[in-house]
Amino acid sequence: MIRLTINGKAHELAVEDEMPLLWAIREAAGLTGTKFGCGKGLCGACTVHVDGVALRSCSVPVSFAAGKSVTTIEGLADGDKLHVVQQAWIDENVPQCGYCQPGQIMAAVDFLKRNPHPSDDDIRNGITNLCRCGTYLRVRKAILRAAARMAEDAA
Repeated sequence: MIRLTINGKAHELAVEDEMPLLWAIREAAGLTGTKFGCGKGLCGACTVHVDGVALRSCSVPVSFAAGKSVTTIEGLADGDKLHVVQQAWIDENVPQCGYCQPGQIMAAVDFLKRNPHPSDDDIRNGITNLCRCGTYLRVRKAILRAAARMAEDAA
């Protein structure tokens, strides 16, 4: 049994220690917002936060997250109030097919915690998640919008 806190809720999961965290989240905990992309930690579709830090859950064993706090896309909003990054994604009409977007959003949230006033180059270099539809320009615009909104909220 692995004990995880996912989106603030305690879970005891009957899974092998080496099972990828992604599959424990999707199959054992039933939270399917986190997506499988490449299975090698390259594309970022599976990005979640573990103790507030973005990581690619397909390449991390579930045992790594035992006793830690895991946040998935389902846990990002505060009730009905979307996270500022989620709202920026809507405002900038970022998704095309939408498959990679949960991972993109989770990466952007962590990125903005570390870099609250990013430039285009900062975003280009700091967000390495892949989007097969090529929505990178809209992703950058949404991150800049979220950063501006966060700065307004902090003022």
